[in-house]
Amino acid sequence: MNIGQLARLTGAPIDTIRYYERQQLLPTPQRSPSGYRRYAEEDVVRLNFIRRAKALGFSLEEISELMAISEGRHGDMAAMKLAARSKLAEVEARQAELARVHDALLHLVDACPGHGALAECPIIAALGKEPT
Repeated sequence: MNIGQLARLTGAPIDTIRYYERQQLLPTPQRSPSGYRRYAEEDVVRLNFIRRAKALGFSLEEISELMAISEGRHGDMAAMKLAARSKLAEVEARQAELARVHDALLHLVDACPGHGALAECPIIAALGKEPT
């Protein structure tokens, strides 16, 4: 199949496919006699793997590691679980930070009457405080 067909099958933009090739996440494709890239069915699977891992928050470097693990099909799945558990811990840490930011902003919004002199704004006052 050509790059356009691969893009349609996976929903990946053509530029993204070329980028993943340059990043060596996708192997360099064979070329037709006229110079067009030719892809195989395993490239569809590989590209879907990359896109799904990316949607779960894995970086391209982490995806490269996941693919290396997955290519050892007869190995143990412990390494894959460890990688997923590590990503989960990162997501949970980000969630905790976002919850902290949410609570702080909620407190500031609740404290501000939304009218009156700007010099008396509790949001401006809180943002201008020295960190404790």
